[in-house]
Amino acid sequence: MSLQMVSAVNNSSLLQPGFSLLNFDGHVFFFGQKGWPKRSCPTGVFLLDIKETELKMKPAFFSKDSCYLPPLRYPALCTLRSNAKSEEYQYIIHGGKTPNNDLSDKIYFMSLVSKNSKKMVFRCIEKDLGGDVPEARYGHTINVVHSRGKSMSIIFGGRSYTPLAQRTTEKWNSIVDCLPSVFLVDFEFGCCTSYMLPELQDGLSFHVSIARDDTIYILGGHSLQNNTRCPNLYKLKVDLPLGSPAVTCTILPGGISVSSAIVTQISDTEFVLVGGYHYDNQKRLVCNTIVLEDDKIEIDERVSPEWTPDIKHCRIWFGCDMGKGSVLLGIPGANKQLISDANYFYILRCKGAEEDKEEELTTQICSQTSTEDPGDSTPFEDSEEFCFSAEANSFDIDDNDTYNEDDEEDESETGYWITCSSSCNIDINSWVPFYSTELNKPAMILCSSGAGHWVHAQCMDLSETMLLHLSEANVKYFCNKHVDLNKGLQTPQKVTCLKKQPVKRLRKKKPMKLATSTKKSFLRRLFE
Repeated sequence: MSLQMVSAVNNSSLLQPGFSLLNFDGHVFFFGQKGWPKRSCPTGVFLLDIKETELKMKPAFFSKDSCYLPPLRYPALCTLRSNAKSEEYQYIIHGGKTPNNDLSDKIYFMSLVSKNSKKMVFRCIEKDLGGDVPEARYGHTINVVHSRGKSMSIIFGGRSYTPLAQRTTEKWNSIVDCLPSVFLVDFEFGCCTSYMLPELQDGLSFHVSIARDDTIYILGGHSLQNNTRCPNLYKLKVDLPLGSPAVTCTILPGGISVSSAIVTQISDTEFVLVGGYHYDNQKRLVCNTIVLEDDKIEIDERVSPEWTPDIKHCRIWFGCDMGKGSVLLGIPGANKQLISDANYFYILRCKGAEEDKEEELTTQICSQTSTEDPGDSTPFEDSEEFCFSAEANSFDIDDNDTYNEDDEEDESETGYWITCSSSCNIDINSWVPFYSTELNKPAMILCSSGAGHWVHAQCMDLSETMLLHLSEANVKYFCNKHVDLNKGLQTPQKVTCLKKQPVKRLRKKKPMKLATSTKKSFLRRLFE
């Protein structure tokens, strides 16, 4: 095992705990950035371009028929093939946290549709499910099993917010373990069925799951209810006959007390377990080899790499499997770097030197047709401070396409827990929902004064009816501070004067002149 340090060139602030890595045709892509995507990369998906010791992130693209994919942290993620031996595959992404700390219950399918030397295009499709649909969660696992020529997915574990009916003022936004239900998902018909197995008593999150054929092994994990990391090792076996599916669970000996570990596949039957935690603040620096053969599992300790002093002494670490026996690791570097969000990154290669050279040659020759993926294993983190889950090949793309971190906005200016005004009393530690539409964050509205700024609707004394009206109507809103100023600065609209038509003057008629004879006859008749 070898450890190599790499330097993130200009975008390390996006690489925060909770991200995921996708391996398509030997190229590694980053997903789950910190904050919402900006104009430099609206998809939120980046190619990890590693050249020697430098790591660059370059934007990826979505096809026109793709749905919107939010940046999700701590999702469940695995590969899906039409059958166990198929070379074509796509990724399934379920659950996770949005930048607003909302939890997602959606399932997305992500596939590579085209690629060239300049551009790689993905298609992302949202899948609708019926039946026993899993609630929104994060820190869980999803795996694909193959039995009798059929394929289905298994969702297990994770954490969620306390149900609405059980919330109190003091624990409104508290996190709880999801019920230890096993969800069997049939994507062909879009249906989902849940199973409660007696062997699974406690909810687990940030555990490791490895799938092989019709069997899934679940190792370790953390239980919030008991605050324990029991040496769990469960074997889930799925049978898919023509009738109803059957799911059974067996408790096996030889488990490991660990959470937040990373698993990377180094051969068809061999995996390496890296990192994780014994306790909340105690890292697990021991590595293990996991071998799956003949419907059984063997876990042995293996020689660990020479960890650097920075890794040994740091309190937390995070990372993710890159595929092909390599892992990207990160440790906080806030105390040593100018940028507070900056981190140190390492690539851990779990294969030997000869295997690495052979892999490099194979990749160079078959880089356009390689279909090897990281294996159907899912690593997770047990803390929102950190996250885990091969060698990434260089991919020549024009440097002009490199992501520009300067385009990112400062989230501290648009966060939910800002002091929006002099009378603001919103505090993250004591806040409780005020409007019926609020869940785990206060409602905010944009003041259109100047460049615009966000304010809390509650601090502006807005009624719920008015708040809903403003959110639906296409009108500008001005906060209490700027509403009078805005009125004073308003300029009356220019009124267009109508052109008056000239009035025609009537000419006075001249009195008629009577002849003298006429006058005499008229007077004679008048006096007669």
